[in-house]
Formats: sequence, structure tokens, C-alpha cells
Amino acid sequence: MTSIDTGIREFLASRIEAAKVKDIDRLMSHYSPGIVYYDVVPPLRFAGTDEVRGNFVRWFGGYDGPISLRTHDLEVAVSGDVAFAHMLHLDSGKRTNGLETSIWVRSTVGCRRSNGAWLITHEHISLPIDMKTLRAWFPPEG
Repeated sequence: MTSIDTGIREFLASRIEAAKVKDIDRLMSHYSPGIVYYDVVPPLRFAGTDEVRGNFVRWFGGYDGPISLRTHDLEVAVSGDVAFAHMLHLDSGKRTNGLETSIWVRSTVGCRRSNGAWLITHEHISLPIDMKTLRAWFPPEG
């Protein structure tokens, strides 16, 4: 692993740490002003930091307390000032309705380095579904 790969992994881990504690300003510092963010909730496409910030605030508001995010299967590819990563996150926590939930989320992230700093320029979130029920796939209990 190169120092650039390590730097991208640390950058992405920092983004997750900010999301876990719902630190919106620290989280948004990872995103380019021209970010295009695809999510599983309407309107599905969020463009620019104002829209993405609003989407994150909505997400944070669904949890009573911190969000547990565990990253799995992180893969990173870097070439020059462009990086691409994909991973799974196990998103868990106590919802505002009192339910403890846990769901898998897939994430693909595109980054660009400018003036020595990485920023996310594109992110795509998806939920795996059970094709028999057409419902989100939840991790097995236990």
C-alpha cells in the first residue's frame, strides 16, 4: 500500500468518524462544492454542498444519539490526483421511533486532489434488496 492509498483511507475514515457523531461541519469539509451525491431517498440526486448538507441533516435526524458505521471491504484505486473507492457500511443505531436498526449500505466514492487536499466529488449510496420480497436486506441477527 502506498502513502497515497493510506492517505485516502485515512481521509475516508475521517469522514465516517464525523458522520458517527453527527458533526455536520466536519463531515461537509470532505465534500467538493460541486459534489453530486446519489442516495436511496428522494429526490435521489443531490447536487452541491447545500443539498448534500440538507440530506445529511435529514439522515442524522432519524437517529436518537450517535450512528454506528462500520466499514467493510474497502477497496481504493488511485491514479495521480483522482481516487475511487467502494465499500460496505453496516449502519446501526437507535432510531427516533425507539427501534434499534442495522442495515447494510453500499457506497462508491470518487475523489479529486486539489492543492494537496482530497475532496469527494461524487458519491453513490445504494441498499441491497431481497429480490423475493423487494425489501432492504438486513444483516442476520446474532
